Amino acid sequence: MTEHGLTAAEAVRVLAASSNGRLPLTIALLAFVVVFLVTRLITRMIRAGRGPFRNVSSGGLHIHHVVPGVILTVAGGFWAVGVSGGDSLSRCLAAGVFGTGAGLVLDEFALILHLQDVYWSKEGRASIEAITLTVAAVGAVLLGIAPLGIDSFGDLATTGRGWWITAIVADALCAAVAFAKGKLRLGVLGLFVPVVGAAAAIRLARPGSPWYRRFYRDRPAKRARAERQTARHDARWERLRTWFQDTVAGAPTTTRTPDDADEHRPPPGGDRGPGDSDS
Repeated sequence: MTEHGLTAAEAVRVLAASSNGRLPLTIALLAFVVVFLVTRLITRMIRAGRGPFRNVSSGGLHIHHVVPGVILTVAGGFWAVGVSGGDSLSRCLAAGVFGTGAGLVLDEFALILHLQDVYWSKEGRASIEAITLTVAAVGAVLLGIAPLGIDSFGDLATTGRGWWITAIVADALCAAVAFAKGKLRLGVLGLFVPVVGAAAAIRLARPGSPWYRRFYRDRPAKRARAERQTARHDARWERLRTWFQDTVAGAPTTTRTPDDADEHRPPPGGDRGPGDSDS
């Protein structure tokens, strides 16, 4: 009982009612961020050979933390779907389970993407990108900015359904073009802030992107402009992005050796190689 005579379940229901239904999403996001940060702290301790934590293995098989993450994500997702709309406590618990599982899964997103253990390599930074974009997207929703919404168009929503549908389709197309041009971050943000997606769609594609390979193949002048633009952008922002990723998740190992393929081989000095993720 609380000091006002409410049980914990009743207090959650009152809080959920006063939060316009956003409490479960808030809990999911908090669980997601906290689990990610705690997981990265533990993995860095294991990598440095400090603390009581060790890798988890069963029968000689290394179990990555994406495995319990998938189980929790599936359980939390089905739980949330199966909960009746009025049971706020169950929805909040399901959201916490889902957020916990999602944090574990996306922390090893790069391993899923590359189908190999790149946790401590440069390619492993893809996990941090996935985490950052997820937090930004969910945070935008909590602030009341709906994906593919048209809030940024002012009174457009009141001028008719045709304009409303046109604005949503245009926003989605701009985001798709941004993705094709290799601008993943701006494409995701463009789903919430249409002007960002439009700007990303107009600008030149990044070298190596699908758009660059398809449309700049026989246009050397445009390829050169795209490469110069990308070089200027990376020179301006890469150091800050690298500092943020290294601070949050730990710096990647700069080199890989054939021995790194054996994730159970202890590296010299107790430090872990790039192929040695943790659980």
